[in-house]
Amino acid sequence: MSEEEFEVRGPHEGALEGEAGEWDAFSSKIAVTTAILATLGAFFSYQAGSTQNEAAMFKNDAAIKKTEAADQWNFYESKSNKENLAEITLLLPNADHDKYTKAAERYDSEKKSIKKQAESLEAESKGFDVKSEAVMHIHHRWALAMTFVQIAISLAAITLLTRKKSLSIGVAAMALGGAVFALLAIFQI
Repeated sequence: MSEEEFEVRGPHEGALEGEAGEWDAFSSKIAVTTAILATLGAFFSYQAGSTQNEAAMFKNDAAIKKTEAADQWNFYESKSNKENLAEITLLLPNADHDKYTKAAERYDSEKKSIKKQAESLEAESKGFDVKSEAVMHIHHRWALAMTFVQIAISLAAITLLTRKKSLSIGVAAMALGGAVFALLAIFQI
């Protein structure tokens, strides 16, 4: 007798292999989709971080301008005090009226240019604040896009583990949500 083995296949084994082949194709599609989502997620994450840094820089510039404006307002107050002292000195009986009148006029003139500069710096500060808020809005769009992509990736993993094709609808919906928020960020809406 020969020691050859014969494999006898039943009808159920063929059916199982057919399902496995179908499932393997679906698994491959989910794997490719996950890889694409991960790539998009990396891009969205980079953009979210980049816009957050840009917003922080604008906020920093706003704080610098606000500090410069405060310095100018302090300088303005200093000139006001000197002007007031010159005017009070004019009330003294032996005061050099010509000297203190000119000093008061000079301080008044200097205050006007200092005030304009302080107001200009405050306006610049507000402008940087507005830019920061606008960029933060875009940052939130990128962050939401990334969140949707992360959820889609998680659902894709659950789809593969549970072998429930119906979950792929959730994957597509979350991926679509991520794409919508990414487009909103790109077009700055």
